[in-house]
Amino acid sequence: MWRTPLPPPSTTPRAAGRFRPRSIIGPVTDLETRAAPSRAGALHRAAPALLGYAAVRVLGLVALALWSAARDKSAYTLLTARWDALWYTRVAELGYGYEVRLANGDVHSNLAFFPLLPWLERLVAAVSPLSYADGGFLVALGASVAAAWGIFAVADHVYGRRAGVCAVLLWAVLPVGIVQSMAYSESLFTALAAWSLYAVLTGRWVTAGMLALPAGLTRPVGIAVVAAVWAAGIASFARERRSGDAPDVGSRTRRALGMLLAPLGTAGYVLWVGHHTGKGPLGYLDVQAGWRNGFDGGYAFARFVAEKFTSFPSALAGAGLIAGVVSVVWLYVAGVRGRQPLPLLVYTGVVTALALCASSYFGSKPRLLMPAFPLLLPLALALARLRIRRSALVLGSVAVASAVYGAFWLNGSGPP
Repeated sequence: MWRTPLPPPSTTPRAAGRFRPRSIIGPVTDLETRAAPSRAGALHRAAPALLGYAAVRVLGLVALALWSAARDKSAYTLLTARWDALWYTRVAELGYGYEVRLANGDVHSNLAFFPLLPWLERLVAAVSPLSYADGGFLVALGASVAAAWGIFAVADHVYGRRAGVCAVLLWAVLPVGIVQSMAYSESLFTALAAWSLYAVLTGRWVTAGMLALPAGLTRPVGIAVVAAVWAAGIASFARERRSGDAPDVGSRTRRALGMLLAPLGTAGYVLWVGHHTGKGPLGYLDVQAGWRNGFDGGYAFARFVAEKFTSFPSALAGAGLIAGVVSVVWLYVAGVRGRQPLPLLVYTGVVTALALCASSYFGSKPRLLMPAFPLLLPLALALARLRIRRSALVLGSVAVASAVYGAFWLNGSGPP
C-alpha cells in the first residue's frame, strides 16, 4: 500500500525548489489551529493555484465550444439547460411542487433538489437582466473559484503551499471537471464545504457552523460537513477533558454554537419537505424514492457492475468500474495512513459512502464524488515532491485529456 510518510523537520530536504511537507501534523484526532493569514496575504498565497485553476477551466470550456460547434450544438445550452440544471431553474422560476410522472409510475419531484442554488439564481435574476439559467452559470463560475481557493486553503494548511497548488489542479483536471462550470450545485457545495473544513482546522467554530448550514441547503450530502464539524468538536471536547486543564469558557461556547448551527440547513429543508408533503420527518426519503434514489449499502451498484461481465466488451467497462472503486478506497486509506486531520477523514468518508452506496443513477457517481477533494491530497503530495517541470507536464497532459473527455461527455446522451 502506498503511503505518504511525513519526515521530521531534521530530515526534511531544504534544497531550493524541493517540497517540504509540514511536520506539525498530529494524529487524526488532533486539530491544527494556527491563525489563518490575512485575506490579502491568503489571496496572494493562493494566486498560483487560482490562476492554474482558471487556465484549466478555460481550456475545458474552449474544448467544449469547439466540439459542440462541430456537432451544431450550443455549448452554453449544454452548460445551463440540461438535466439537473433544468430542474434547478424550474425551482427558481416556479417554486416547489413541480413533478413529472413517468409511465412506470415513478414520480420525479423537484423537492429532491435543495434550495440554495435556485435561491441564488432567483437573486441574480432579480438584480440583473439575466435569466435564471444565466444566474446558475454565474453562480457556478464564482463558486468554482471559491471552491478552488478553499481546497488550496485546506491543503496548504495541512501539507504546505505546493501541495495546495497541486490539490487544486488535480481537482480541476478530474475527468468530470466540466461539471464545475455547469449550472449545477457541485461547485457551490464544494466551496462551502471546503471553507467550513478550513474554519474547523483553524479553530473558527462559529464560522464553520455558519458555512455548514448553507452547505446543508445545497445538497443532501451536506450531512458530511455536519458530521465533520461534530466529529471535530466532540474530539476537541474529549481532548480538553483528558488534559485536565481549566476550560476556556469562551472557546467552548463558540465550539458548541458552531456545532448547533451546522445541521440547521440540512435538518431544516428535510423537515420542511416532510411537512410540505404531509409524510412526516422522513418524507424527503419518499421524494428520493420517486427518483429511485436510496441508500442500499452499494447493493444496486455491485449488481450493476456484476452485470457488466455478461459479455466481453461490457466486461472491460466492469473491470474499469472495479478499478475506479478500488482507487477511491486506496486513496482514502492513503489519507488515513498519511494522518489527515479527523474532520477531513470524516467528511471524505461520508461523501464517499453516500456516492458509492446509493442506488442512484450509476453514471452520476463520478460527479457525486467530486466534492470529496481530500481524496486527492495523497496524489497532491506525490506531485508536490516532483520537480516543478515534471509535475507541470503531468498535470498539463491530464488537463488536455480531461478537456477533451468533458467535451465528448457533455455532448453525449447520458446525464453526468
